[in-house]
Amino acid sequence: MTMVIRKSSSRAMTCLFLSQLPPTLSHHNHSFSIYKSCRSLSKTPSDFLGSIWCPTVCAAPTIRSFSSKFSESSTTARMQNPESISYLTQREAAEVDEILMGPLGFSVDQLMELAGLSVATSIAEVYKPSEYSRVLAICGPGNNGGDGLVAARHLHHFGYKPSVCYPKRTQKPLYNGLVTQLESLSVPFLSVEDLPVDLPEDFDILVDAMFGFSFHGSPRPPFDDLIQKLVQLCNFAQNHQKSPVTVSVDIPSGWHVEEGDVSGEGVKPDMLVSLTAPKLCAKKFTGPHHFLGGRFVPSSIVDKFKLHLPPYPGTSMCVRIGKPPQIDISALRQNYISPELLEEQVAADPIDQFRKWFDEALAAGLREPNAMALSTVGKDGKPSSRIVLLKGVDKDGFVWYTNYESQKAHELSENPHASLLFYWDGLNRQVRVEGSVQKVPDEESEQYFHSRPRGSQIGAIASKQSTSIPGRHILHQTYKELEEKYSDGSLIPKPKHWGGYRLKPQLFEFWQGQQSRLHDRLQYIPQEIDRKLVWKIVRLAP
Repeated sequence: MTMVIRKSSSRAMTCLFLSQLPPTLSHHNHSFSIYKSCRSLSKTPSDFLGSIWCPTVCAAPTIRSFSSKFSESSTTARMQNPESISYLTQREAAEVDEILMGPLGFSVDQLMELAGLSVATSIAEVYKPSEYSRVLAICGPGNNGGDGLVAARHLHHFGYKPSVCYPKRTQKPLYNGLVTQLESLSVPFLSVEDLPVDLPEDFDILVDAMFGFSFHGSPRPPFDDLIQKLVQLCNFAQNHQKSPVTVSVDIPSGWHVEEGDVSGEGVKPDMLVSLTAPKLCAKKFTGPHHFLGGRFVPSSIVDKFKLHLPPYPGTSMCVRIGKPPQIDISALRQNYISPELLEEQVAADPIDQFRKWFDEALAAGLREPNAMALSTVGKDGKPSSRIVLLKGVDKDGFVWYTNYESQKAHELSENPHASLLFYWDGLNRQVRVEGSVQKVPDEESEQYFHSRPRGSQIGAIASKQSTSIPGRHILHQTYKELEEKYSDGSLIPKPKHWGGYRLKPQLFEFWQGQQSRLHDRLQYIPQEIDRKLVWKIVRLAP
């Protein structure tokens, strides 16, 4: 039975840091003014303001960025010079929020859901659950607190282990529903009294969902003590190699929305997620990760407030502001967590084991699981590698297609042996295959060639692979001429210099990443017993 691969599925990872949009009020005008005065506060004035409350200021929608492995990876988030973008004053932020919550018709539930999802995806963008799984979301009684509750729910589904500290609960259907949703997932709620004395021992990430940008003055209990706990962690981090990271939404608690951490007693987060547009205080942020979210902002708001915001890459909903932190390459590492790969659990035939792992890579939604590194060596003894796509696998071997006049083809004609390497990052797996190589029958190449999209067929004729060309325009010109030539829909002939190769396996190695570099490595070596080919399974030291 042959497994033929026609097309690989791909998933784009997106940062949906949508806004910490002040879960705006309802659609009713009479409730809008009330919402406006509480939105960005993560608490209601009576709950924790021993200070001045500004009822005319409504919270601004917020959004956030996300990266996963560390990864910022997957999203290819762009960087933007912090000096070239717009920063909003408190009044401007309030006006933007009012427009979003009024004429533009955003609902409280919708904005809170988008905000919480953006927070969760931001965390996943930078902090992998394999390294930072234990999360404590500290939520105030207002909309920022609601954002934190939503974020905790999404983090649970992302594979984290969230807990919630929600000391001043808002008794409204929306908030009660969020609590019920978390309780149904068995997410623990901790009172202030139940919080561990040593937070670094119990948590990897602390989400600051207490205060929004409308808050003035000094917070009242218990939030004053909670802020102090987060501030003290900054001193802890200076003296310890591992301490929890702090993530603040839009405005770090204890900061003035325009002047920043004036008293020096505010939260000093490792990550700040500015929503819609950064507030003036964000200029004072010195942590390693600053993201902007809020791609839903229409051009009418951009024009009205003359906003200069960084472009969002692709379909991403987040974008990094400023340069990413300098990384010591030698310190980059992953502590893999995987099920053990045991001899008694694998298939006796390596092709069957490969199919099993390949199917699991497909099911996991990995991008181009059929991508493989093909390594060849010519008569000069110099190896070369490139990524090609597997197009078929059966008991006879692994098949791919290429130009017979390419560098790899010349090297294979001189030395018909090669190595294939599959790397499935999301599953912490690799498969290495070595063997002899020969061309597939021309009829097989012909059949596959005509199964390809017409554009790919024309491209195979237009490109003289591995030869020098004066510019990309030559490719386009040749392609256009061929496209016109076959515009009548007639059969496009397969060029003689194009076809497939099949690698007949002589050795397999299946690699499963494990903690502390104690990886599993099972090698299949062919042996002949009673004139029958059997595969011997050998465990190799990592």
